[in-house]
Amino acid sequence: MGKLIKNHWARLIMLTAAAYQVGASIEGFFWPKIFWDFLTRNLDGAVKPVPALQIINLLLGLLGFAWEWPLSFLAGSALHRSMEARLVVYPLSTLAALLLYQGTNAGLYYIIGMIVYFWAYSEGEVVCAKPWTLPKRSRPAMGV
Repeated sequence: MGKLIKNHWARLIMLTAAAYQVGASIEGFFWPKIFWDFLTRNLDGAVKPVPALQIINLLLGLLGFAWEWPLSFLAGSALHRSMEARLVVYPLSTLAALLLYQGTNAGLYYIIGMIVYFWAYSEGEVVCAKPWTLPKRSRPAMGV
């Protein structure tokens, strides 16, 4: 049985979250609603008349796709290989998704994905330069 590669698992979770976030932002253009509107109406200005929160969610969802799939110019770069950068940017995506009513599922997936990325980071996993590959093992010397 193989070993679980947590950063690959986290990448799949984040791709799912990004898909939900893009879908939620598009739906939010048609039915604008803040998740927390049952507590206060002060945040309604973020979704109507100007759809600022929907645009932010759309951009962050597309960034998640570009980062996790990744795009050809991003693959292999230091930004693509950095789990630390992901652990800094994804809480912002989570917050934006959780503010939009339609994005609560995406926010929950982002939280789970961040937990898995942190688990991978704490165990010393690395993101390979070529997407969806395994890190190369060093071969032990013969006769040792």
